[in-house]
Amino acid sequence: MKIKRGDLVVVVAGDDKDRAEPRPRVVQEVLDEGKKVVIEGVNLVYKHVRRGHPRSPQGGRLRMEKPIQSSNVMYYCSECGKGVKLGYRYNDAGEKERFCRSCSNGVGVVSPAREKYAKK
Repeated sequence: MKIKRGDLVVVVAGDDKDRAEPRPRVVQEVLDEGKKVVIEGVNLVYKHVRRGHPRSPQGGRLRMEKPIQSSNVMYYCSECGKGVKLGYRYNDAGEKERFCRSCSNGVGVVSPAREKYAKK
């Protein structure tokens, strides 16, 4: 999966889809080898806990985010201003990087430079 922790994403399907204007949100965690993601403020649930719970000693309801399928989100490109698909490519130095398929803007380096892929 091309989505990483800390990326800005847009929810494009499901109950938490942004209807009018997509709002970028931060990925907090990637689970199951990229099949699920936990996103800040998306898929909120309440867990009722008894007194003495480590996160809520007085008891009550804990508000927490649950994972959603990674196929329901798209990477948010700040250059394009919308959700886009990502791809992999090798840059001139031979580093493998993620890039926006819409505007060809480089997103970040995935692996270090390899002499085999460096353009001379």
